[in-house]
Amino acid sequence: MATPIEIKHHGAVLGVTGSCHELRSGDSSVLIDCGLFQGADERDELEIEFEIDHIRALVVTHVHVDHVGRIPYLLMAGFKGPIFCSEPSALLLPAMLEDALKFNENYPKQLNKQILSRVARQIRALPYDQWQPLLGTDIEFRLQRAGHILGSAYVEVAAGGQRVLFSGDLGAPHSPLLVPATPPTHCDVLVLESTYGDTDHDTRPDRRLRLKSVVERALAGGGTLLIPAFSLGRTQDLLYELESIIHDFGQETAAPNVPWSELDIIVDSPLAAKLTDLYRDLKSFWNQSARDRERAGRQSLAFAQLRVIDSHEDHLQCLEAVQSGHQPSVVIAGSGMCAGGRIVNYLKALLADPNNHVLFVGFQAQGTAGRVILESGPRFGEPTPDLPAWVELDKELFEINAKIHQISGYSAHGGQSDLVQFAQSLNPAPRQIRLVHGEADAKLALQAKLQSLMPDTEVLIPLIEGTE
Repeated sequence: MATPIEIKHHGAVLGVTGSCHELRSGDSSVLIDCGLFQGADERDELEIEFEIDHIRALVVTHVHVDHVGRIPYLLMAGFKGPIFCSEPSALLLPAMLEDALKFNENYPKQLNKQILSRVARQIRALPYDQWQPLLGTDIEFRLQRAGHILGSAYVEVAAGGQRVLFSGDLGAPHSPLLVPATPPTHCDVLVLESTYGDTDHDTRPDRRLRLKSVVERALAGGGTLLIPAFSLGRTQDLLYELESIIHDFGQETAAPNVPWSELDIIVDSPLAAKLTDLYRDLKSFWNQSARDRERAGRQSLAFAQLRVIDSHEDHLQCLEAVQSGHQPSVVIAGSGMCAGGRIVNYLKALLADPNNHVLFVGFQAQGTAGRVILESGPRFGEPTPDLPAWVELDKELFEINAKIHQISGYSAHGGQSDLVQFAQSLNPAPRQIRLVHGEADAKLALQAKLQSLMPDTEVLIPLIEGTE
């Protein structure tokens, strides 16, 4: 007789962040992700609030902080089991957690070293498409490429005679550097992200030309272009695309009297710099096109026009130089949602000047400064609002006069059509789909779409954390 399984959702239920899901079979469970709550979902209490004695393993889909940021709290709660992830994620995860712990005020600094040491001991790297049994249980699982960031995976779990697929975050086609997602085959229950469940992105193949156009229009007036970007994934995608533009259009004008071949591209983020170096160490996991470019002698993530800012002193000097406006430049800095990091200093210094521009290339969660700037700031090419917009940064209000741009084609998440295609690839159709990791409107739109296309499948939206 098959053992009944139970699925619980400990995060990413009411919003986009805090991904954490549990599959229980008999007396044993496996945890899928253990992420941090951010933006409107942010919580003061980060301690693990659910029982963990029966959890035998943690499986990480990818290493963005909203999927791994609570791992230190899981360890402090007593979890001693293995942490399974893909081979690239095994290299990237310690760097992400080390950075997150720098801003941790709940534990003394000496404890952070112990936590990182424990993480290193408990990590187990798995190849893609290889079933891993969980000893002493009837649970086994495997990772498949998700096409979201380097190392990302969706997780297939077999237990109790059933198969449950946890999507993690799914990417869209034509992503720089990444091998595309592996099409799924079958499952009984699909736990599906819904970040962009209500919209599709701009087409990806020509987004490079849209990026080129935004840079040129933004710099035409002598200002600076700020790009808030996640240190992992988005920054590397942008560098790859900018190197391509410089290579193909180097003698064209990027800014007055400045050709593309002489344009300053600044990455001001110690974490992004470290992760970019790790990306270069993981070239064997890049897609064929990216590897061919490197073999041809091009340095997609370390080109001559790129300037990486590391120390705080160098950051302050760079900020002062950018403020002076003597040299047109593109500044890429974290955090991607403007919720902290060095991008905040640039915004505080440059937002009030209408000659400056801000380009958003990723999701901005509710409750973040990035969401406020994107929705309230003056859009490039549109009439200036009668009343100025303001955003709160470090508990101060700053006027938004800089022009705002958005290119949705750089999102690392699939759009509605990509999510629907993923679900419809399952044959036979799953008996149930659970929508998580999305705001209410996105979930409802995706639910309606899936129900119309897959009438024999129950499409649920879990509403309460910790329940089946």
